Amino acid sequence: MTGRVKLSVLFFGVLKDITGMASDQLEVGEGATLGWVFDQYAERFPRLREASGSVLLARNQEFARRAQVVEDGDEIAFLPPVSGGSGRYTQEIAGEDRRFYALTREPIDARELGKRLLRGEDGAVVTFEGVVRNNTTGRPTLCLEYECYEPMAIKMMRQIGGEIAASYEIDGMAMVHRLGRLQIGETSVAIVVTAAHRKPAFAAALEAINRLKRVVPIWKKEYFADGEVWVEGEWDASLDR
Repeated sequence: MTGRVKLSVLFFGVLKDITGMASDQLEVGEGATLGWVFDQYAERFPRLREASGSVLLARNQEFARRAQVVEDGDEIAFLPPVSGGSGRYTQEIAGEDRRFYALTREPIDARELGKRLLRGEDGAVVTFEGVVRNNTTGRPTLCLEYECYEPMAIKMMRQIGGEIAASYEIDGMAMVHRLGRLQIGETSVAIVVTAAHRKPAFAAALEAINRLKRVVPIWKKEYFADGEVWVEGEWDASLDR
């Protein structure tokens, strides 16, 4: 390694707590790999090394293997297991094909999303809303807080939606996730699917929420009367560390 490479490094969820920072600047030798970058921080923060088996890395908003070589100006993100802008939506992708994906810090209006997608040829509108409940396995919950790697999350939502639309006979699809502090009873995520018939609409909505919770980089922290904890989900097994 002869030259020097400058990187921007981001930390999310519980990894931000472990390192005590949301971002950092790192200069490494030319030819360094993502694994080498990880090791630099693992030496500084032993708890990070302990979590190594469940941490994924992203390079320029794409999942990447640790053997991948970094380049000058890369944005590297340390991502814990998934728990699963300005204006109304901080990020959004809307298409003429009746696809809508968004992240927001405001209350989600699932009924409005249904009206946005519905057309005369549709015979079914299926809406799933995930809401904040008042307990986790009996432990009283005060509130939840969601954060995510926004540019990567919105791209992955669009990818998931496109793959589902190609697999089921549906017409419209919306996926919206809320970020920030949420109170009991508030909607954290909404999936809306329209179709000519109910069966593909139900199936597509179920697959959409299951895949979103497995692979989109969104994390939640649960607040209890006696403490708080980041809740980690399970990454899709096809994602190679």
